[in-house]
Amino acid sequence: MPRRLFLSGVLVLCACAAPVSAQSLRDAVNRLFTFGTCGEPLCLDLKPDPTTGVSHGEHFIQSLKTSGGTVISFLTTAIGFSISNTPISSSSGGTTFQFQGGVPVATSTSAGPILGERAQTLGRGRWFVGLGITQVTYRRMRGVALTDILFNFTHEDRPPVGNYGSPGFERDFIQMDLDMRVSMLAAAVSATYGLNDRLDVGVTVPFVRTSLSGRSAAQLFLVDDTLVLHRFGGSDTNPILTANSSAAAVASGFGDVEGHVKFRLKQGERLGLALVGSARFATGNQDDLLGGGSFNGRALGVVSARLGNFNPHGYVGYTLRGGGLQANSIEASAGFDDLLAPWWTVAFDLLGSWQSGGSKIDVPPPAHYTSPFPYDLERTNIPSRRDNLVNASLGFKFRTKRGIQIVTNALIPLSDSGLQPSATWTGGLEYNF
Repeated sequence: MPRRLFLSGVLVLCACAAPVSAQSLRDAVNRLFTFGTCGEPLCLDLKPDPTTGVSHGEHFIQSLKTSGGTVISFLTTAIGFSISNTPISSSSGGTTFQFQGGVPVATSTSAGPILGERAQTLGRGRWFVGLGITQVTYRRMRGVALTDILFNFTHEDRPPVGNYGSPGFERDFIQMDLDMRVSMLAAAVSATYGLNDRLDVGVTVPFVRTSLSGRSAAQLFLVDDTLVLHRFGGSDTNPILTANSSAAAVASGFGDVEGHVKFRLKQGERLGLALVGSARFATGNQDDLLGGGSFNGRALGVVSARLGNFNPHGYVGYTLRGGGLQANSIEASAGFDDLLAPWWTVAFDLLGSWQSGGSKIDVPPPAHYTSPFPYDLERTNIPSRRDNLVNASLGFKFRTKRGIQIVTNALIPLSDSGLQPSATWTGGLEYNF
């Protein structure tokens, strides 16, 4: 019966994985920066000046660029990174065994961690299967509410270059208020098999549904309103200096598939040591923000202990990311799982990820004007900082009479870094045999 239940869940999830959006979510983000009919972000739809041949309609496009890409790339990379790095449940759960004298002997008492790792392996010939549903509504970007993001797009420095702000129209700028909503619903099917007492191998296949909607309002600020060289529409005598845009899109499909392996180095009466390796493959559609678009590999050293029904555990490791705009990171976790009753386990973990090296893409620095006097204009209210993440995970496992574990978990961000929700909620089922 439990196996048939899991198979039915998998079939339902596969049926839900078909794409539902004709255009990509990256295109939707791009539209939030596009006004008028020009078709390009920040293009003002102005024809070349008949006397000079110069077009003032594209003079703000350069301001989209950051140190490693564009403002649009910064937003879409942050979204795709957060979705592709949604925590996956522990590689093993339930009671674990090893054979001693041909007899299976339990090496754990509790149902194990939820997002952390423990050193125990499943045992030769044993399976662990899981079905989890994770819901995330992203609320802020580096501490700034997604409903209140501000950008100031400045004019490019025109010849003669070097005296930015002269002529005066170079001090014109577009201020854009962005109100964006991003949410993700992921269903992950996982299976782990004990090749022998020391070695487990497994795979997790996620099905992801990402939705994005937003509105943007742009205002052109003219330093000298007697010289109207920039406008969204209208005429020189009656210019239109405000514009609005909106976009919405939904996509679903396979996310980034993960394969994992655990090798137990030591398992004593009280202490266990193991090595865990995992790889996430770029199987999710990057343009639809269903995955990160690159291969990620992670290696962890895991330690866990048994103190009766109380089981502390932790790991340290490193994640190598293949994407050109994604930084590698140092990983660490510490927590415990505790068997409160034969049918009830509580699990708590602190999960940290610290960026290694410099940011490969970041928000643009302030614009520095030299004329008519030196001053700076901030380009955005999103701060420039390293995306170091710290989360607290608290969850429970309830064992049913049929041996299926019902899992509930909340992941709470403790740092204002990256793209963050108020909480990540997970519910699911686990079964080992």
